[in-house]
Amino acid sequence: MAIDEESAYRAVRSRDRRFDGMFYTGVRTTGIYCRPSCSARTPHRRNVGFYASAAAAQRAGFRACKLCRPDATPGSAEWNVRADLAGRASRLICDGVLDRDGVAGLARRLGYSERQVSRAVVSELGAPPLALARAQRAQTARILLETSSLPASDVAFAAGFASVRQFNDTIREVFDATPTGLRAHRQGRAANAPAAGLLDLRLPYRVPMTLATTLAFLARRAIPGVEDFDGTTYTRTVPLPHGPGLIAVTERSAACCADGQRPGGTPHVHVRLRLTDHRDLAAAVARTRRLLDLDADPVAVDEVLRSDPRVRPLALAFPGLRSPGAVDGFEMAVRAVVGQQVSVAAARTVLGRIAADHGSPAFDGEPGWLSFPHPSVLAEADPARLPMPVARGRTIVSLAARMAGGELVLDAGADRDAARAALLELRGIGPWTAEYLQMRATGDPDVFLASDLGVRHALTALGGEPAESASAFAPWRSYLTHQLWASLPAPPGAARRTYSSPTARSAKDIR
Repeated sequence: MAIDEESAYRAVRSRDRRFDGMFYTGVRTTGIYCRPSCSARTPHRRNVGFYASAAAAQRAGFRACKLCRPDATPGSAEWNVRADLAGRASRLICDGVLDRDGVAGLARRLGYSERQVSRAVVSELGAPPLALARAQRAQTARILLETSSLPASDVAFAAGFASVRQFNDTIREVFDATPTGLRAHRQGRAANAPAAGLLDLRLPYRVPMTLATTLAFLARRAIPGVEDFDGTTYTRTVPLPHGPGLIAVTERSAACCADGQRPGGTPHVHVRLRLTDHRDLAAAVARTRRLLDLDADPVAVDEVLRSDPRVRPLALAFPGLRSPGAVDGFEMAVRAVVGQQVSVAAARTVLGRIAADHGSPAFDGEPGWLSFPHPSVLAEADPARLPMPVARGRTIVSLAARMAGGELVLDAGADRDAARAALLELRGIGPWTAEYLQMRATGDPDVFLASDLGVRHALTALGGEPAESASAFAPWRSYLTHQLWASLPAPPGAARRTYSSPTARSAKDIR
């Protein structure tokens, strides 16, 4: 990734936090790398180098600054936009694919040779896939050391290290500290420590952010048994590689000050996690970030949206509005098919019945939370017995069979254009459904749902509509779609309503 070094240095001199995570600053005289907004004395230009990733800075011999903690920054928004090989690889590495399947498995998922993948990743991020995974393992280990009571040896293997020695060496090299030293940071928070088995995380983001509107969007579509919203906290089950998890996102945590910034801290969302297996921490964090679109660059998005006089009032009313993603591509695909030509409330009812009839308890021996059905389960379902017209039931069964067999992939590493084409080949799936899934399941930030009824109503209320492609808003047309949806009148009582499953009383167990 080409970095304009003069512009980057200006961002460092002004301590501009908008660039945190987009590049890293290595200071040759100290051997330390920082985020652009680091409050330490600004180094001389001749002593500074710039790196596209924390892994690249570590590979160059720098260790993380203890003051600004550059490893705990939002991810680069560029990787949300890019659909090329490096962008897809970066998103899959963040999800932990390399730790689970190795470089060979990563290359297989991408449809390229290992050599091609490594070359593309080194060219764009300044470090090979294994170095990126190593940097992520170090950050995962730091989170576990500071938020859990796991023994250090268990932390090492949960974070993906092959041995305790490798774990200790990496922590010393990356953080210039021992695992015991990092764990000491949690002592000040001992009084507020979560219950055993839970992890409290602060997920950073770039300001501004209208989290309440995003949570309201998710809450109105909450599947009974799978999701819950009590007015302040959104909770849901998450399918993870080694077993289901549970996440709880609290609205109030994003508004410590007027701009979401805690004095002297980093803007963050508070998330509480429950994991079946701690090896899934990296995947849980990555999927939560995609769900809430925490790596977005809201300043760049709002600048484009405000350039149109008709849309400017919306961008001002909902500053930093995100384009929510998905934690599970198959679940999102079923949502999209069920939601064709029915109301949001009706779709919730149908999806709740599907989850109750074909899903499974998320945690053995504990009623209250359901895992959404796996594709292999619905692939064997009788379309006539699904709670919808038979033709639509056949579409869901065909979709499930394609995804169970690996013929269709809907996740952050998918080839977006190929996924859209594969969806359109299925009987019962039209352009709206394919584009909605391109936006939410694969995380494409540049999808404008011109045919959506809500979008058309919102455009009419604004006094007109842009061209069908809304090309002037590229590459942020997904955000335009969400701004238009957010402008629609809320359903009666929506501000006071809670969206709970009949057994949502178990939600309190994670809060």
